[in-house]
Amino acid sequence: MIVIVDERDLVKEGYHSLFDREGVASAGFGSSEFGEWMTSAADEDLQSVRAFLIGDCGPDTPRRIRDRTAAPVIALSEQNSLENTLRLFEAGVDDVVRKPVHIRELLARITAIRSRSKETVNYVQVGAMRIFMDGRDPEINGEPLPLPRRERRILEYLASNSGRRVTKTQVFNAIYGIFDDEVEENVVESHISKLRKKLRDRLGHDPIDSKRFLGYRLIV
Repeated sequence: MIVIVDERDLVKEGYHSLFDREGVASAGFGSSEFGEWMTSAADEDLQSVRAFLIGDCGPDTPRRIRDRTAAPVIALSEQNSLENTLRLFEAGVDDVVRKPVHIRELLARITAIRSRSKETVNYVQVGAMRIFMDGRDPEINGEPLPLPRRERRILEYLASNSGRRVTKTQVFNAIYGIFDDEVEENVVESHISKLRKKLRDRLGHDPIDSKRFLGYRLIV
């Protein structure tokens, strides 16, 4: 999930729509409500956040984020000045991007920052599967396996957890966001069922281990 912090509803709604087209969950906050959420949010909820995009918001927003999580913080700047860029970096952001910017460039920057912080490449190799973290379809034995965006994101999330078991709620939060009240959590079961069938047909075995009430993990 991507969190957008900006005082302008039009900006938040615009980015939410663009991320949704790419199959990426997002949520928008104003400065005051964001501060309240960062103070009260559970660690599990914060772990579902892939990155923070900050625009027109309070100057202490990067510090509030850094106090709780190491997720990438990207500032969306409307001022083309060295002074403003240096001020944002001094405040603790990981990158400064001048608007307008294509949504795919933002996702690529987020992936690059996360990869550098983990000192890893932008894919995970699991047996014959190569699972990319930048939105590309996975490859099995070198051949692409086209997947709908939700199934692809679920596979990426399972791979990013390195074989650890994750609950249905964690998967839902990562794919749909923790504030989506219009979708039932049980939709995760349907997505994973379809994903498992496609992987099983291509691999000859089911690489996703599931246990009732405990969740899912990718067999590494």
